[in-house]
Amino acid sequence: MEKQVLVAGFGGQGVLFIGLFLTHAAMLEGMNVSYVPSYGAEMRGGTANCIVTISDSYISSPLTDSPFHSIILNRPSLDRFENSVQPGGVLVVNSSLVDRMPVRQDIEVYSLPLNQLAEEHGFARGANMIILGAYIARTGIVNLDSVANSFDAIFKGKRKQVIEENRQAFLVGVEYARNNW
Repeated sequence: MEKQVLVAGFGGQGVLFIGLFLTHAAMLEGMNVSYVPSYGAEMRGGTANCIVTISDSYISSPLTDSPFHSIILNRPSLDRFENSVQPGGVLVVNSSLVDRMPVRQDIEVYSLPLNQLAEEHGFARGANMIILGAYIARTGIVNLDSVANSFDAIFKGKRKQVIEENRQAFLVGVEYARNNW
């Protein structure tokens, strides 16, 4: 099994952090992983994306033009990457910042009002953890326990309150996926 996950959005939305978190969780499961970030020169507000490859065998190339899954956080990213998702793949969309639904019929599409959920639950800075939680709960690409065991390592050096807020934001996403998808 080898799957590539593309995460794309504006710089400052936590796009690259989603990729790092997913990479760490997969490594905890003993999977082979690669992480390739890409961002514009202006970072915050510019474009950002990353490709995470997760495999139970050797990864021949960390790059792909056709990821199996995509997490899309804004409209420009949907416009740019919708057609690259493999047929039969998964596309998770932040409907708070994407004003159209994907038009493809050969992929599974899941949308969530990410910014609204983040505000309602008081996690304005943890929106990326919400969409990550929903994505993992829906796809099972990594085990939820692996993610739960990653918070302390990923947030090493951060205050306990920051770690707990991100953990709670992640669980909001898990719960959203279970109840709505």
